[in-house]
Amino acid sequence: MSSRRKFSPEFKAEAVELVISSGRPIVQVAKEIGISDGSLGNWVREWKEEHPEAGSKDPGPVEWAKYKALQAENAELKREIEFLGKVSAFFAAKQR
Repeated sequence: MSSRRKFSPEFKAEAVELVISSGRPIVQVAKEIGISDGSLGNWVREWKEEHPEAGSKDPGPVEWAKYKALQAENAELKREIEFLGKVSAFFAAKQR
């Protein structure tokens, strides 16, 4: 069995935000939050590769994670609305 820990996208985003916003070394932040500096370094590198245009006024990793979560929720709500529209049309036609 593997004792490998799993981290949520929100945790990863907050850890990356902590590194970027504080300007502290990855090793120091990783030690403070109790994870390996290799993992945190990978998360920071991945975020920087995904957001090469990110500057000081651009949204940070936490905002991007929230944005992605809201996009997924929005897509799910659109599917539900479409389904409910079809169901209501079906029952309205059946009433006639």
